[in-house]
Amino acid sequence: MTEREYNECVTMYADNVYRFILKNLRHEEDARDVVQTAFEKMWRNKDEVDARKCKSYLFTVAYHQMIDHIRKVKRIQLREEFSEETRVQDRPVNNLKKILDEALARLSETQRSLVLLKDYEGYSYDEIGRIMGLTESQVKVYLHRARIQLKSYLVKMENVI
Repeated sequence: MTEREYNECVTMYADNVYRFILKNLRHEEDARDVVQTAFEKMWRNKDEVDARKCKSYLFTVAYHQMIDHIRKVKRIQLREEFSEETRVQDRPVNNLKKILDEALARLSETQRSLVLLKDYEGYSYDEIGRIMGLTESQVKVYLHRARIQLKSYLVKMENVI
């Protein structure tokens, strides 16, 4: 991968990777750190990275960085949990978005990543499998279970809009 191809990859996929990591971590600073580290690793390994597969490579590295970050945070127990009431928001609260975010938050890390990669980012089952280290069959089964869990939460009477 040349420097120009690297820069094109950053331009094309930085927002997508950040959005994916942010949806999983739900903490802006942590998401920025994970994404920055992923781009740094891609830069250091740019000679081995195929420019045509830079998106897949980038998401794979970012996903693994996110998992490492989550494990580290769990080990040292320093992460503070903020309630919705104390969180500062720049834009008006969208009730549908809030309900969807709550539904996604109820999923396991793996399930949430699968839903985000498939439904938000549009990856194929095969690509998701390569990113997350799962077989295509596992991706389909886990994604199906995640969607059932989302559906059961979203159709509860108290969540119906």
